Amino acid sequence: MTEANDAPNWGRLYTAMVTPMTEAGGIDVEQAQHLASALLKSGSDGVVVSGTTGESPTLTHEEERVLFRELADVVHDAGGTLIAGTGSNSTATAVDASEQAAKLDVDGLLQVVPYYNKPSQDGLYHHFKAVADAVPETPIMLYNVPGRTGLNMSAQTVVRLAEDCSNIVGVKEASGDLEQIAEIIRTAPPGFRMWSGNDQDNLALLAMGGHGTVSVISHLVGGQLKAMYDAWERGDTAEAGRIHVKLAPLVKAMFLIGNPAPVKWALNDIGFNAGPLRAPLADPDEGIQATIRSALEVAGGQDLI
Repeated sequence: MTEANDAPNWGRLYTAMVTPMTEAGGIDVEQAQHLASALLKSGSDGVVVSGTTGESPTLTHEEERVLFRELADVVHDAGGTLIAGTGSNSTATAVDASEQAAKLDVDGLLQVVPYYNKPSQDGLYHHFKAVADAVPETPIMLYNVPGRTGLNMSAQTVVRLAEDCSNIVGVKEASGDLEQIAEIIRTAPPGFRMWSGNDQDNLALLAMGGHGTVSVISHLVGGQLKAMYDAWERGDTAEAGRIHVKLAPLVKAMFLIGNPAPVKWALNDIGFNAGPLRAPLADPDEGIQATIRSALEVAGGQDLI
């Protein structure tokens, strides 16, 4: 067993950043830099690049590395943290991608549960341990999202990894299973942190002892989310609850169809050029667009630009 885990200087509020694209369909590095800077100014402690919201299934490994390399200085100059999504359903691919990213100036890695092939819990353990062993000096955030992967990583597997791999420092939990989340928080080693992977669960995780969130809505209301976490830290739970409830319609609107289609459309609609989605994703229909605009009004508008 290792000593207590520690995620150095990893804050509460992270944005799972979209990947801006050009009209020709390539990654738009300049807009990605602009977006990362704007997100940090609006309240995020850091960004997660090339995750689900970043359209990772359609990014090439070279495109991912370009993003990591070109965003590092922008994020660090603003005092933020850059976490690179390097997960895969192939252990060899995840190890290679993680080793390559670790050579760049990233602060940590996001490792998603392998999707489609449905390994056992023991298979999950050995998959993540192989990645952790390959990059022992690089902090890792696990990512459990059964709705995407078709497989839930159990609390026992998370805790086993936290105990055996000191560089596995936390988990982004998007299972929606509050009982499982509570079990991880209760039994994980000291210093191991829990981030919400579902914006609707942000306040519940705080109440149970969770650390923060990797958010989608922070693209649009980062300042308000930061205010919620600030209120919680100073003991004003009523204010934190008020903000969470106010943002609930926006959370719902952002997931009426598969993420990141709603949030990328919303960014373009408010005047930030995030560019098109890559196929097979498509923009929301007019009814969902109207719901998003209404939810933004209820939330008090946006604070990105």
